[in-house]
Amino acid sequence: MPNKTAVIGFLGTTLDNGFNDKRWQRWRPTVSLGLHDELLVDELHILYSKRDKRLFKIIVDDVAQVSPNTTVIGHHVALTSPWDFADVYAELYDFAAGFDFQDSTDYLLHLTTGTHVAQICWFLLVEARFIPADLIQTSPCPRPDQADPQGRYQVIDLDVSRYDGLRERFEAEKQQHWQTLQANLVTQNAAYQKLISDIEKVATRSTAPILLMGATGAGKSQLAGQIYALKKVKASTQGKNMLEQFIEVNCATLRGDTAMSVLFGHVKGAFTGAATSRDGLLKSADDGLLFLDEIGELGLDEQAMLLTALEEQRFYPLGSDTPISVSFQLIAGTNKDLRQAVANGEFRADLFARLNTWTFFLPSLKDRLEDLPANIDYELARLGSEQQQQYRFTSEARQLYEAFAMSKDATWQGNFRDLTASMIRLTTLAESKVIRNDDVQAEIERLTHLWELPDRLNGLNRLGSDSKGNNANKNSLSNNSSNTALDSETIEQGSHHILRQYLDEDMLITIDPFDAVQLAYVIEVCISHKKQAAAGRYLYANSRDKLKSPNDSDRLRKYLMKFGLRFDELG
Repeated sequence: MPNKTAVIGFLGTTLDNGFNDKRWQRWRPTVSLGLHDELLVDELHILYSKRDKRLFKIIVDDVAQVSPNTTVIGHHVALTSPWDFADVYAELYDFAAGFDFQDSTDYLLHLTTGTHVAQICWFLLVEARFIPADLIQTSPCPRPDQADPQGRYQVIDLDVSRYDGLRERFEAEKQQHWQTLQANLVTQNAAYQKLISDIEKVATRSTAPILLMGATGAGKSQLAGQIYALKKVKASTQGKNMLEQFIEVNCATLRGDTAMSVLFGHVKGAFTGAATSRDGLLKSADDGLLFLDEIGELGLDEQAMLLTALEEQRFYPLGSDTPISVSFQLIAGTNKDLRQAVANGEFRADLFARLNTWTFFLPSLKDRLEDLPANIDYELARLGSEQQQQYRFTSEARQLYEAFAMSKDATWQGNFRDLTASMIRLTTLAESKVIRNDDVQAEIERLTHLWELPDRLNGLNRLGSDSKGNNANKNSLSNNSSNTALDSETIEQGSHHILRQYLDEDMLITIDPFDAVQLAYVIEVCISHKKQAAAGRYLYANSRDKLKSPNDSDRLRKYLMKFGLRFDELG
């Protein structure tokens, strides 16, 4: 028995309109679907708003006249604005998710009716296979002087390579609207919506530096990429020169003397091993956008040169007497509070003042728990689009996952990175693309275990967090151990978790618990400082004043050598 054919589409409020008998003398796209002998439509699903109820009834009656075997099924849609990409996409996504697609039915998506935005959204949903359909496009007779209610139609199979041009056009449209989609689709948090709205205004109206402050995983890198895309679109629509490059660098990966060369470049012979000249990242970002993530990790020397490049639009590569002129827009990201870093002497006040024109504080996932359901939907859609699959939860599994995700047991230490990783695991392991209770329960156990060790390490961090002189907390540690929630087992487990990354098993077995705790803390301090001398000054802050010629770097080097470790191998 052949499959049934079902067509899905919007009611054409303009092209389908008509209430008197003259309507039969012209082409109407929805009615025309029932006028082709070779196209037998068994079901016609029409999306319409309540205010178009009268027109919908007319179309139902007219389709019944031209194609009695076609069953017309209406679906109410409530679009706040049919030209708002986020609103339309969300509504159509919900429609597709709730539609009962049958294997015994061949589906066609009618692209002719609906707004231009609706057509783009239909295309995206079909291309990602959230709607298992081919596209159908209807059109009137090419001769305007000839009345032809039937018109023509064309079925478009997106798997056919000759439609790559159409795919590219829709991809360009999608990129143009993607920022707005992201900003509105995945958040219900009013404060975050206001934040994104402000960022969009700044991105399109200002070329001053933008500073994004927030915890690791809060979405700084993703937002920087969206700002770049938005700036490109805005420049293009206004006829301005488009940003050429988007250069992204994590300043936490720039260690020691190489940081200067990576950022600002060097000339041949500038230092030992400089066999050739090198353009730095600032030069690569010329006429583009430079995103410096974790800018708080930059050394003071690099900060000074960056400030010069921002204010004077020029800098000197290492070993060069000739300045290089650059013009770039800067976005900086950090998980540190730069205000406190300035107070501690770790960040230049003048650079912070230059960056502080537009400062935005990104909330953590724990501060946006109302956004979890929407972000889960977004991750399902994104992963489904990448894999050409449609993933979904059972209702019970969804409730179980959300209940845990929004509970006090879910710490979301990695913020949205944790959520993304969790959804990747769930969709990868799910059978038949359906996430069930057992899958969720296993994922809850994984997340609980992953978050368990960092909690213990937090206790270890608190043990040494007051090395800068807060003796009150040190005394409270000995007088009231319950305030720190530490015990010997927790400290030992936390210490060994760190040491396992750097010591072999033979060393771990023989090291005393006292040395284990001390060494683990020293390693953490070394990791948090870019240079050995700075780590030494921190660790020997009090005893160094009693020495005639303190050499903190050498003292730290010798301490690490007792355990076969080197500063530049840590981190």
